[in-house]
Amino acid sequence: MEFRNVSVILTDIEGTTTSVNFVYEVLFPYFREHLDDLREMTDDPAIRKALESTKNLAEEMYSKSIGSSDELLTVLRQWSLEDKKLTPLKTIQGILWKKGYEQGELKGHVYDDVLPAFKKWSSQHVKIAVFSSGSVMAQKLIFGYSTSGNLTEFLHAYYDTETGGKREETTYRSICKKLEVEAENVLFLSDIVQELEAADKAGMQTIQLVRPGTDTAWRNTVNDFSEIQLN
Repeated sequence: MEFRNVSVILTDIEGTTTSVNFVYEVLFPYFREHLDDLREMTDDPAIRKALESTKNLAEEMYSKSIGSSDELLTVLRQWSLEDKKLTPLKTIQGILWKKGYEQGELKGHVYDDVLPAFKKWSSQHVKIAVFSSGSVMAQKLIFGYSTSGNLTEFLHAYYDTETGGKREETTYRSICKKLEVEAENVLFLSDIVQELEAADKAGMQTIQLVRPGTDTAWRNTVNDFSEIQLN
């Protein structure tokens, strides 16, 4: 499938560059298994800030006070089980995953077609950016410690939920502004129709990745990155 005048490719991760199973069967369980490690990591300002944000958000959501670290960890575990797209959770997940990647306990899954496509697009002077609900730290880790090696050299920018919701048109307009590019020159890749709809409304070109387990549900679809042609 051919796309014209693309200067930036903006890609999702889960279900697009990376198997959904890796996230749900490897990353999320690892996070829950290592939640207690946070008790020994409170000297880290990022941990303290994220835990405080978790406490404030949980108290607002559940209309009750969170008075102990046990309660706080229970909230984080529950949010993980429910796959909540909440920034404090994503931040803490990224910090614990960093430890796992650096210790060699985790290796980021990417599909085999990702590296050749990244090389090809880069050779065509197309910038590659990432937009995922996972934190920027988590994004850098999955590509930095991937099964295809360190892919961060190909990536120009990273965006997470700090920028806005993935199903909100205004978020994609904001990303274009940050990238200093017109929306019509951005090709957005995702497996989720609601995200594609939001990007489409913002003026981006869009394509659905129909990886194993994904149902075809968009006007432009491919099974892997090798089918995407830029002109």
